[in-house]
Amino acid sequence: MPCTTILVGKNASFDGSTMTARNEDSSSGCFDAKKFVVVEPADQPKNYESVLSHVKIELPDDSMRYTAMPDAVPKNGIWAAAGVNEANVSMTATETITSNERVLAADPLVEYEEAKGDTPEKIGGIGEEDIVTITLPYIKSAREGVLRLGSLLEEFGTYEMNGIAFQDADEIWWLETIGGHHWIARRVPDDAYVIMPNQFGIDEFDLDDALGEGRDHLCSKDLREFINDNHLDLEPDAEAPFNPRLAFGSHSDADHIYNTPRAWYMARYFNRNSVNWDGADADFKPDSDDIPWCLTPEHRITVEDVKYVLSSHFQGTPYDPYANHGPENMRNAFRSIGVNRNNFLSLVQIRPYMPMENSVIEWVAFGSNVFNAFVPFYANITTTPEYFANTDKKVTTESFYWANRIIAAMADASFNECSPHIERYQESIPAKALHTILEFDKEIINSGNTGTCLQEEANQKISDMVREATDELLDHVLYERSCKMKNAFSRSDA
Repeated sequence: MPCTTILVGKNASFDGSTMTARNEDSSSGCFDAKKFVVVEPADQPKNYESVLSHVKIELPDDSMRYTAMPDAVPKNGIWAAAGVNEANVSMTATETITSNERVLAADPLVEYEEAKGDTPEKIGGIGEEDIVTITLPYIKSAREGVLRLGSLLEEFGTYEMNGIAFQDADEIWWLETIGGHHWIARRVPDDAYVIMPNQFGIDEFDLDDALGEGRDHLCSKDLREFINDNHLDLEPDAEAPFNPRLAFGSHSDADHIYNTPRAWYMARYFNRNSVNWDGADADFKPDSDDIPWCLTPEHRITVEDVKYVLSSHFQGTPYDPYANHGPENMRNAFRSIGVNRNNFLSLVQIRPYMPMENSVIEWVAFGSNVFNAFVPFYANITTTPEYFANTDKKVTTESFYWANRIIAAMADASFNECSPHIERYQESIPAKALHTILEFDKEIINSGNTGTCLQEEANQKISDMVREATDELLDHVLYERSCKMKNAFSRSDA
């Protein structure tokens, strides 16, 4: 799926937390409703079978409880998407990424093929539908997540190119698949952030470390031979660091419209003064293929920073589709980050200064990020509030997902009139919700009650507040749109 990911190392964040965040976006013309749930070990499949690829995988018995963001209508499988398990390890799955013909010829994707005549069906590999479900319940560190998924990729293969983040309190790892069975992973530097549009990202990799100590790099066991045998290393300088993006990725015209502008905008936001981003002499432009995978930010990154950039429609640039100034032909030149097809945004914040039992906050937003608000929840829970979990195919304001979709569809058509209402909502919700979290943090610490009950009580209180505020926003937006109806008339008999 088209998505955007940001990873923030613990020394680059505002409070020492590791933070991983990802937009899940539907494909063009699709809108996949999502819900926020908890999966208990009793509900975890033992013999897993993929809907799309028909691959069958026997899963371990010792699964842990975890949160997830599955499709509300599971016609194409679970698509658990993002979550945190009870060992305080999170993962995202997945950022669909790009490759090139040389890689796919050397290690073809493992694609499902239907039976035809006397030819039996060909089972496919694993993909975005499966990855969280078969990995997250069984890992106790980010590194374990990389190694487990890496072994699954080597055994079963994959039918698509994907990037996956793993996170614990100390480390964040980013794994990217290479062809059908190969993969690399790199630890995010503690003082850096990573930006990932739908493009192969890692731009520097230490193969000696990956195939040796594995301190900051990991990979499939035969990756060096795979690179050499297929002439994939394109750096002419033998002393230069290996560049996986150059070897395994793409550099197409489509990337310059769809992918690189998103990386440009995000890096421009976090490093506005240390790099020249604009003008003819810019160090990096929206179509630059060499925007760094990771950078040290100019200031420590906050949750609201992440929400802002993952909601971006290129505001402050000539490329903003909502702008009423500047060249009109440039306003939709590039694919925005905050688009109509955002399914959800999840940010996992693992706070090192809190007791393990209540250290993880999972921030959640549904629908188009331009118009929604970020909501924090405790993640060590056995249930989620109904307003966030009761999504199905029925459109209803009783669901946070559908309420946000309705608001966005109406507000988009009256952007300037609705913006003040949206902005107040977006500022109020996280402030009030985070205040509740901070109050319950104190109560949990003072009482010594580190179980799930107080955290679930806090989550429900937050959900009730969010529902009331969302209903109020819907009322304001409906009023603005009603006033703009074409059959309006100024004369009244009142």
